[in-house]
Amino acid sequence: MSVRKRHLTIQPPLLNSANPWCTSLEQLQELYDCPYTGAVTTRTSLWPTGFQHNEDIHQFTFYNPSTHQSAGTNPTESGPTDQTGSLNTIGYSPLSLYEYVNFVQTISDGLPDAPSSPEPKPFIISVTGTVEDVAECYKLIQALQSRVKMQLAMEVNLSCPNILHQSPPAYDSTTLLSYINALKLTLMTQSGPDVTTGQQKLHVQIGIKTPPYTYHEQFKNLIDALLASSNDARHTGVDCPISFITATNTLGSSLLLTPSALADPAWKPEDQFTHTLKSATGAGIGGLAGAPLHPLALGNVYTIRQLLSQHEVLRDIQIIGVGGVEDVDGYRRMRAVGADSVGVGTALGRIGVKIFEQIGEGLQQH
Repeated sequence: MSVRKRHLTIQPPLLNSANPWCTSLEQLQELYDCPYTGAVTTRTSLWPTGFQHNEDIHQFTFYNPSTHQSAGTNPTESGPTDQTGSLNTIGYSPLSLYEYVNFVQTISDGLPDAPSSPEPKPFIISVTGTVEDVAECYKLIQALQSRVKMQLAMEVNLSCPNILHQSPPAYDSTTLLSYINALKLTLMTQSGPDVTTGQQKLHVQIGIKTPPYTYHEQFKNLIDALLASSNDARHTGVDCPISFITATNTLGSSLLLTPSALADPAWKPEDQFTHTLKSATGAGIGGLAGAPLHPLALGNVYTIRQLLSQHEVLRDIQIIGVGGVEDVDGYRRMRAVGADSVGVGTALGRIGVKIFEQIGEGLQQH
């Protein structure tokens, strides 16, 4: 039986990215209730248990990209409006995928049953783990699809730079292809009618979250992996299982420094500063996001869109553009370079859900 991709309908084409500010049920409910979001993404979770989070080494901050003055470690309130950059050494959610499945079920149960109600906005459940774990994640989310009112999608985060001794899998075409092929096989086994209703299943859409690519070979690795997964579609009945790409995650190997208290100009240079954040490595090196990432994110979205358009089997893959969007102009730039919808991360942490209202209202005024 042939399994084909469906497009996610994200309307308005604005949503949150997977980040620390979409961790709890309360945060997800607030995002879902916001009339200016067209979909909601969960924080990236693991199966079967959550990530071991330690605030002493898993941290974030906002900072001014010009002065590099930061808001301190794990700020609980928004700081000056010029602190538009962010750096984090955080991994994944301390909550497991099972908990996010329950959150989505709870939010679905609260939706009206009336046929005249608007189509519920999709939920994108962000996951990660080994190839085998991600396949199990898909099965769990696919089982959830028959119990909820909204369309579900699974975003496979293959791009976090903050995991000790692990490079982001999406930088390597062989590793990336192993994930895609495992998902294709899982999708094939999940095809066919629902055993309880006899109707054809509504399949959970699959996406991948990519890291920032900085040179041609990295983009080529992505396209090659997607193409390789499409080559045997005539035999398997399943083409490339990826229906969307979220581009881009944070840029790793980034560091913020804070002047040491009572620093003496006569001190050695390395003694005049401390590392702003701590991390699992002890170096405070983490992922860069917010305004400083915006030009690179735009370049990634533009390049990926151009490369996808060159191959008929890949042209329908949607792009969720993420990276440094904090106002209506940033939203429009993302759309101009080919993003089908636009995700917001750092600005959500700084401003809260109100950021979506600001962007939405700005679009209505022009």
